[in-house]
Amino acid sequence: MREIYRDIFMQDLQLVYDEVLRRQRALGEYYSLLGSGHARAEEWVGDFLRRMELPDSPETRMAALTRLINLRDDALVQVLEREGRGEEEIIEAKERAYKMVADFYLKRHLELLDWIEEEALLTPFYREVLKEAHRVGEAMSGWQSAWTAHIIHGVNRELFELFNGDEEKIYEMLESENLLDMREEGCVGDRCYSVLKKTKKGFKSVPYAKAFRMEVLEVEKRLRNMRGVLERMEDEVFGEHSEWLAYIDALIEAFTHTDTEGLIKRWAEVDRRWMAITAPIQMGHPLEYYEDRYRKAVALEWDVRISSPVLMQKSMVSGRISSMAESLAKELGEAARRVNENCSKQVARTQLYIGVPALFYGAEFQGLFSAQVVPNDTEVSRELGKKIFAFADNVLESKRSRPVMRIAREILGDDFVRHQYDTMFERPEIWHRVYEITTIGHEYGHILWVDDDTETAMNGSGNYKNVEEFKATVGGLMAFFEDEEEQMRDEVLRDTVARAVGLMSWRKTGEVEPYYVEGLLHLDILFESGVVEFDGERLHIDTGLGAYERQKVLYRERYIKLVRDFYLPKRDASGFLDEYVYKSEGVWHLKRDEAREFADHYWERYRQIGQETMPF
Repeated sequence: MREIYRDIFMQDLQLVYDEVLRRQRALGEYYSLLGSGHARAEEWVGDFLRRMELPDSPETRMAALTRLINLRDDALVQVLEREGRGEEEIIEAKERAYKMVADFYLKRHLELLDWIEEEALLTPFYREVLKEAHRVGEAMSGWQSAWTAHIIHGVNRELFELFNGDEEKIYEMLESENLLDMREEGCVGDRCYSVLKKTKKGFKSVPYAKAFRMEVLEVEKRLRNMRGVLERMEDEVFGEHSEWLAYIDALIEAFTHTDTEGLIKRWAEVDRRWMAITAPIQMGHPLEYYEDRYRKAVALEWDVRISSPVLMQKSMVSGRISSMAESLAKELGEAARRVNENCSKQVARTQLYIGVPALFYGAEFQGLFSAQVVPNDTEVSRELGKKIFAFADNVLESKRSRPVMRIAREILGDDFVRHQYDTMFERPEIWHRVYEITTIGHEYGHILWVDDDTETAMNGSGNYKNVEEFKATVGGLMAFFEDEEEQMRDEVLRDTVARAVGLMSWRKTGEVEPYYVEGLLHLDILFESGVVEFDGERLHIDTGLGAYERQKVLYRERYIKLVRDFYLPKRDASGFLDEYVYKSEGVWHLKRDEAREFADHYWERYRQIGQETMPF
């Protein structure tokens, strides 16, 4: 009987999945405001620009649409700076924008939930999971503003000013004053579930439950209500009723813990309980750290992800990643084999979910990830593996909806950009293969070459994440290089070039600094290999076999150096970065002259024309 229920459930799940994508496409059509017009977009954008006190122009409209549809505020910050707004004014405008976007999506989520209820899709149990998760998400979204104000615009700015921007001294102070969350075994953790509070004697560390007392009480109340509702029901399809209740119990205990001691332990228990839930409907809780570069305070993630019944076939990436790592471990010696033995077990146990974020809240109104590998807790991962979430269809729809940008045509050239769009619209199966190789490969690449204290040991100067994102992407590329599909070489190289160039627009977006630095490291290789050359105005891109082979050699050399000389001996990540990039006045730059000249040129053009569209 359960098999029959499951078949019906998966048919319903496909209907929900398709509806989520349909609604995303409808939202993407708001971009038509820039051309033929769109009444609903006109209303929202007009209200947005009035509240931001910005003039109505193609550039400000593009910034507004980017904030709403792509959930990015870098374009908004640019137009605010162009209007002469000061730092405090920009912070206030970003907060107003956040609330407008949150209100917009909260209404959309309710409309989706109402549709699912009216159509009686899924099962009563999972319909309640969705509805109760939404109620918790409302509370998380309300909390986000206080979190950002206290950590990002409060304590972190104060620390920056106190130490004149010397981040290494900030990290030294945090560790010497015991202001970081500790693991149960007594070592410094790689993330925090607490914030700093100013006292007469300096700073002290305070758990979220104390720092944000009213917000956490509201989250707790809604989680307890969720538990009460689900307790009276049964998961007749997947038989995971008790796993859901144990997960919610762990969330309540972790959120409400009032002592910094034991925070990481309790959140590790959340991750353990969560790993036991394997249904195609998954909740996402605070798992990763994004904006807080100093203490890595975990972001207020909250969402529901649904898997695609069609795309959930077994991916070949995990096997390729394991094979590549095993081969490299033999080459690098005993220390590498020892680390890889544990990592390969994690890869084998990793659960892969390919789907869409159906509901999202809190920190995710500041930007959705295209894929994610979690949990970060190394002890939990060693025991149970990880979960990888890949949102291929979601990313593809987002890219398709975004208009052709003038800067892309100017820098990359019309032929290159046309090829990208042809692939997205005419050859989506190729686009999905590239996504699997590069993006899903990136997530598996995170798992390699790390153990319990790798991040802490390599993060002495705060630069671990600034090499880890690069390591992850190149890990995926290395797996592809080991088992190449000839017809995919050109596509993978084009994707690498386009991504590296596009990341240059994030030069001054602090929350995504690791990805910007990753882009710089890619550009260094692409310029050295001759894949790209810069004539002062645009790139000349060579995707021929000779250039492809040269960049492959360089990527392999760079990856081996990073693993052998930094990850295995757990040396500070800055030592690797120092060979290729440097930081000046808070901004990372390339040491290679031609590459630096290009990155500087791109940034200047992005500031000037970054929001201008230019259809073919």
